[in-house]
Amino acid sequence: MKNIWVVFKREVQAYFLTPLAYVFIFIFLILSMSLCFVFGRFLEGEDASLDYTFFQFHPWLFMVLGPAIGMRLWSEENREGTIELLLTMPISTWQAIIGKFLAACLVLVSALAMTFPVILTVNYLGDPDGGKIFSGYLGSLLVGSASIALTCLVSAFTRSQVICLVVSVVLCFFLVLIGSPQLLEFLRNIPATGLLETLRLAALEIADGFSLMSHGGRLFGGVLRLDTAVFFAAFISFCLYATSVVIRSKRA
Repeated sequence: MKNIWVVFKREVQAYFLTPLAYVFIFIFLILSMSLCFVFGRFLEGEDASLDYTFFQFHPWLFMVLGPAIGMRLWSEENREGTIELLLTMPISTWQAIIGKFLAACLVLVSALAMTFPVILTVNYLGDPDGGKIFSGYLGSLLVGSASIALTCLVSAFTRSQVICLVVSVVLCFFLVLIGSPQLLEFLRNIPATGLLETLRLAALEIADGFSLMSHGGRLFGGVLRLDTAVFFAAFISFCLYATSVVIRSKRA
């Protein structure tokens, strides 16, 4: 635990002692509030909830901001050659990975915490369901953490933060897009019979089961399901485990 804390503290300092974290937080605040009040029509909807006016845009934001936060985790270590120094220290690969991942998630938590004015606003305008708002924030945290975990894996392969960012954004875009309501509705409306109907239903199950948008959307709507918790736990764990495999191969 002490070693995780050492890595965590080192990474947090790298984020918050430079403008890096503050830039991410500022961009997230500007975009999330703009989408909420302009495209989500928060004030015009006369609905004291945040699921369709605020949280529904978060997967699209984390599709870019998650990779932006996580792109430096291992890419910078690879580029500067400090990964060899880090791995020769009395710190296990898992401890280094978890410390770095938690530090990146702290930036994400800080960004979400700074959106508290929207909670004050919705409580001033109406009587919202507090449990639903908590579930929405939990969904945002899990979607953002999943995108950071995926970026952590990608960053272990490359020395370039730009390449890591581009590849991670593409992968996150795919995982968000396949669960978008528009695509799912398109698949449901495809006329098919026999084998094509089976393939269509299979495609719907895969899209709904592996999409960050689908699982996050359930939490945004206040629906807490076991399969959603299992999905995020398995997805994040797999990405971090795969990262450890890549890092250990370099260590060897």
